[in-house]
Amino acid sequence: MKALVLSGGSGTRLRPFSHSMPKQLIPIANKPVLAYVLENIRDLGVTEIGIVTGDRGEQIAAAIGDGSRFGVRITYLRQDAPRGLAHAVTTARDFLGDDDFVMYLGDNMLLNGIADAAARFRARRPAAQILVHKVPDPRAFGVAQLDEDGRVLALVEKPQEPCSDLAMIGVYFFTSVIHDAIAAIGPSPRGELEITDAVQELVGRGTSVQAIEYDGYWKDTGDVEEVLECHRKVLEGLRPDTGDADVVDSELIGAVVLESGARVVRSRIEGPVVIGAGTLVEDSSIGPCTSVGSGCVLRDTGLRDSIVLDGSSVTGVHGIGGSLIGRAASVTAADKNPRHRIVIGDHAGVEVAV
Repeated sequence: MKALVLSGGSGTRLRPFSHSMPKQLIPIANKPVLAYVLENIRDLGVTEIGIVTGDRGEQIAAAIGDGSRFGVRITYLRQDAPRGLAHAVTTARDFLGDDDFVMYLGDNMLLNGIADAAARFRARRPAAQILVHKVPDPRAFGVAQLDEDGRVLALVEKPQEPCSDLAMIGVYFFTSVIHDAIAAIGPSPRGELEITDAVQELVGRGTSVQAIEYDGYWKDTGDVEEVLECHRKVLEGLRPDTGDADVVDSELIGAVVLESGARVVRSRIEGPVVIGAGTLVEDSSIGPCTSVGSGCVLRDTGLRDSIVLDGSSVTGVHGIGGSLIGRAASVTAADKNPRHRIVIGDHAGVEVAV
């Protein structure tokens, strides 16, 4: 089995961050979403992974490399434009050959892994196997209608009147039969080759298509709220580790991780919190549910339930919560006691005032 990871989306819901970085590289507890995806695939014993990218391919390759640090081999595949998930499979046709493969959307977090689903696919080997999850409002998803044995009866992309509450969640297992199905479909009304239409083509032919209801934690990290919710969930499993960090006249409570070279001076940190390598926290109160990237400076600051990316500085701002602060951004305050939610992109500067 091979793997195909789709990482070419534009991430419009994550602007301003997606103006300067691919959404798949947004860090969750100081690790890119895409890294969690690759680790889940590696845990299946799959080592040949193709990553389909768009015009941010160089950034993704620089962050992920050749895959050796994940124990896999990565081939980068350029999609010339966002023409749909099924078109991405066509782009990867030479890489995939006639092998079975798992297709995984690169901005999806499935914290319990997909090993059980992979084992069922290998045992039964249907033409296609999709993962579904119950959602309160299925209209924004591809929706599956199943029989009592988990066989797919119908699939509809973003229906106004859903036939069920089971949404397709961005992990698919295919045999090579999917290539013929994709060749048989045309673009959808939005001008894309939809993988939903290709799987429906298999259903219409009477080919075996199965679904598995995923009962673990799943999140599509497509906007700031979803990123922060997923961030909280990941931090629940954090274990304290202060390593070689320098802690001076400070209080650390609960699960606090201080990466190499971090320095905490006259501060209070309440976990779960991750402080990145080489970051300085001084005269500040940090956490809970916060991660700070590497090379940051936090002075005279109060920060909770937030993500701060590499190289940023926050000075003189208290009460920051539910915030996402981009790389090398600068946040200062005219007032010592604001209560603000801050969402700023890379290299931005903002002065927070009441």
